[in-house]
Amino acid sequence: MDKELMHAFTRRLSQCNKGEMIVITYEICFAYLEDAKQGYKTEEHGDFKQGILRAQRVLRELMGSLDFKYPIAGNLYQLYRYCNMQLSETLFKNSLSGVEEAEKVLRPLYSSFVEAAKQDTSEPLMQNIQQVYAGMTYGKGELTENYLENDVHRGFLV
Repeated sequence: MDKELMHAFTRRLSQCNKGEMIVITYEICFAYLEDAKQGYKTEEHGDFKQGILRAQRVLRELMGSLDFKYPIAGNLYQLYRYCNMQLSETLFKNSLSGVEEAEKVLRPLYSSFVEAAKQDTSEPLMQNIQQVYAGMTYGKGELTENYLENDVHRGFLV
């Protein structure tokens, strides 16, 4: 994942609510799977392995964030576990078949969470953050973002 994409995810995470957080987490997983595929195609085994391991870490985060008082959580847990096993086999077999299988399972789940996030009207998870305004000025061939620093005591107060 390049620094620009990481920066975009960080900005989105700082301003998202609960529903959007899950959607962004899926997108991060897909970005790592894409990194793994690129590493495989260019025969960079270190990049391939790192992409798979990072995607597995994201899947473990999704598994750990499930609330099992809802029955659907058990189903999601089994699907995440299956994807995690497929990615483990991918490393063992050194092929992309497990990545493709994991994406086949995760893509419909992602679409469902995107639809659910559209209905989530809860407050952003993070408070007291910088406000980002995009499009107020334009650079040559690119959109620039401006950060307004309204509160100099942003963050934790001790």
